[in-house]
Amino acid sequence: MRSSHSAARVSAVFDDANLVASAGLVPVMRLAERVGLSELVAEGVRVPGSEGANADAKVGSIVAGMLTGADSIDDLDVIRHGAMPKLFGGIRAPSTVGTFLRALTWGHARQVESAARECLVGLARQTPVLAGAAERTFIDADSTLGRVFGHAKQGAAFGHTKIGGHNVRLRGYHPLLTTLSTPRSAPVVAATRMRGGNAGSARGAASLVTETINLARRCGAGPGRMLFRGDSAFYVGEVVSACRAQGVEVSITVAQYPNVQRAIAGIAEDAWTAIKYPQAVWDEASQSWVSDAEIAETEFTAFASDKAHRVAGRLIVRRVKDKNHADALFPVWRYHACFTTSSQPLVEAEKTHRAHAIIEHVNDDLKHGPLAHIPSGVFSANAAWLTLAALTHNLLRAAGSLTSAFHAKARAATLRRTLINIPARVARRARSITLHLPENWPRQHDWHHLFHTTHAPPETA
Repeated sequence: MRSSHSAARVSAVFDDANLVASAGLVPVMRLAERVGLSELVAEGVRVPGSEGANADAKVGSIVAGMLTGADSIDDLDVIRHGAMPKLFGGIRAPSTVGTFLRALTWGHARQVESAARECLVGLARQTPVLAGAAERTFIDADSTLGRVFGHAKQGAAFGHTKIGGHNVRLRGYHPLLTTLSTPRSAPVVAATRMRGGNAGSARGAASLVTETINLARRCGAGPGRMLFRGDSAFYVGEVVSACRAQGVEVSITVAQYPNVQRAIAGIAEDAWTAIKYPQAVWDEASQSWVSDAEIAETEFTAFASDKAHRVAGRLIVRRVKDKNHADALFPVWRYHACFTTSSQPLVEAEKTHRAHAIIEHVNDDLKHGPLAHIPSGVFSANAAWLTLAALTHNLLRAAGSLTSAFHAKARAATLRRTLINIPARVARRARSITLHLPENWPRQHDWHHLFHTTHAPPETA
């Protein structure tokens, strides 16, 4: 592809008051209206003084900006261009929104969390964003270190994280989040908790998991159909007991503690089963996999020395041939174990546990979106920003689920590129508005489907 005219014959002028750069905000913000986001914030977020006035408009402006890709308070100015005031009312300037965020206390941040939870319940009821929740729902928990560089950030501290497989110490925040997903749907963020950078991964996890389980039930999760998954940082008695108290099964990675090593050593050699793994080959003669990975299970009691949290279950172990000892006469194995109370057969239970990695996609979407920066120097403002980033993620997910099978599981960046950030010219006739979008847009049929779905009259009982 090349330019159709010489450089001297091309000019640019920012002078069209009828253009918008993000026409996809129209159907997605309409979806936010249908689940009552504005009313939830207006009724539930009560910030005294002029800074807290019109909280619903300010939160709506933040969410709209995040939907387009804004990752700082200044970036929220993107929603104030062209014909945006013709499409939306109540748009607030970044300075106004920043003042509002800094006026929030921790209690106000919790009020924002409550509104975000109610919004997710509404999305689950009105869209297929959690399709199949009644049959099976997965609850995943993870923490991620958000690096900051300014020295005026309340709560910022040095914490440990992994980059390229190496442990490093970075200065930042250490937010905790939980997600909900089903075998048929991509994960949505159920709950968030902003924490200082030096917080342990599982700090506050038990209460957050309990909160998530209650929310999952309101979103349609069936009784006895939920499974909590986590990495080894969440192999904590309080977390497991919180799940058991709510009738939720667990599947949690376990570090190589001495009792775990003894349990693995006691597994008979003929108990190992080869599984489908990278570079595995199916052998027709034996009807089995020829693989560098094998799995086995054994009975195991977690927290055996702690009467308050002791629980019996299974230890599912995967062993993988160590490539560093490929020339050894006998295989040298690396062992990975998880503790589970699930009743799934061995192969299914091990595969289900490995799928916990799906939460890393959520972390990545957030860090390449609204959480690319932790914008404020005020801790409670950043806590609210984290919650609104999660709410924005859920709105994108719900919009994708209404659009097509492809968009239902697409990355957030793909949803922004194909559904949100589409230029359009706004034309008014009498009391109607028409959006004129680019001809031959690659996803125009999907976009029209989303638009008409969100603008259809609500169903009446």
